[in-house]
Amino acid sequence: MKFEIAPNVYWVGKIDWELKKFHGEEYSTHRGSSYNSYLVKDQKIALIDTVWAPFAREFVENLRSEIDLDSIDYVIANHAEMDHSGALPELMRAIPDKPVFCTANGVKSLKGHYHQDWDFRVVKTGDKLDLGTKELVFVEAPMLHWPDSMMDYLTGDAILFSNDAFGQHYATEHMFNDLVVQSELFEEAIKYYANILTPFSPLVTRKIAEVVGLGLPLNMICPSHGIIWRKDPLQIVQQYQEWAADYQENQVTIIYDTMWNGTRRLAEAMAKGVSSGDRDITVKVFNIARSDINDVVTEIFKSKGILLGSPTINRGILAAMATLMEMMTGLKFKKKKAAAFGCYGWSGESVKVLGDGLEKAGFEIVQEPFKTLWEPEDDALNAAMEFGRGFAEKIK
Repeated sequence: MKFEIAPNVYWVGKIDWELKKFHGEEYSTHRGSSYNSYLVKDQKIALIDTVWAPFAREFVENLRSEIDLDSIDYVIANHAEMDHSGALPELMRAIPDKPVFCTANGVKSLKGHYHQDWDFRVVKTGDKLDLGTKELVFVEAPMLHWPDSMMDYLTGDAILFSNDAFGQHYATEHMFNDLVVQSELFEEAIKYYANILTPFSPLVTRKIAEVVGLGLPLNMICPSHGIIWRKDPLQIVQQYQEWAADYQENQVTIIYDTMWNGTRRLAEAMAKGVSSGDRDITVKVFNIARSDINDVVTEIFKSKGILLGSPTINRGILAAMATLMEMMTGLKFKKKKAAAFGCYGWSGESVKVLGDGLEKAGFEIVQEPFKTLWEPEDDALNAAMEFGRGFAEKIK
């Protein structure tokens, strides 16, 4: 599949309809994804990024059916992660002498992955590659989201090839933002930001300010996953600015794990308490053992505050909750409030483990933990409702 996105600029990537898990098993992709590669034809021809390794042969064969591979003058590697560079070895076997443009960290990453000494050309922010009537201007974007990441700006057409920034895991034949269901698009865009880019939010803010400060016209943003932003492309830039600024909606998310439903009953009582304390607040409740963890992380990202609950097991917490705690610690959420709760039968350490984990992950603990011995009865459930109502007051 190939299509023209601007005069002599083509999408030549791969739509992966079947993808349901990404980054190993780390990231859920309910709507599939795409690996976007772009071909720019001018007096010189540049190929920007490739696709994931399982599709390498298909990618090269499709490219060969569209163009004499030897006519490609430059290969641009914006990011060495294998979903973008995976077809490079297959491609470079066909055109081994073509130069590969990337950052200095890109050379290290590509050599580390593939152990090949291609003709690497190191570029930095502001460097230009003359294509004839147009130029590619390189913009380094370290830690968005790898040290080697960069973007390219195509003069004349005013296109930003943004690699992982501004993307989504979203498979569709309608590859432009104005042609897809907007609710689906932004669900995937915020999920992508929450689960991948949240820890780099200060860098996102600075890089956007740097790129916008250049004062360049912008007709299109072409990321490496998902749709191309052609209608009001700055809308996703503005959205990233908002998400990067310690984003919050008027929401409380309650997340629990449970053995015999006692902690579940506390969670549901607390949800009633939160909503009764603030009728305008959105309350969402998840059993983390039965929910998609990336979807839950997205809800945490959107929330002002969260309540975490687990029964005590082996003086700790249940495994699914421990996994969530580890993810939250790495994502470094800012300016969010939290409290812990749980049932216990013997010793009751789970709420302390949860509280310590929340503090380590950067949450502000605003209430003493709530715990109850054995299965909660009416008194405990009423107290849990009051706990939720009090939490709603503390996050206003």
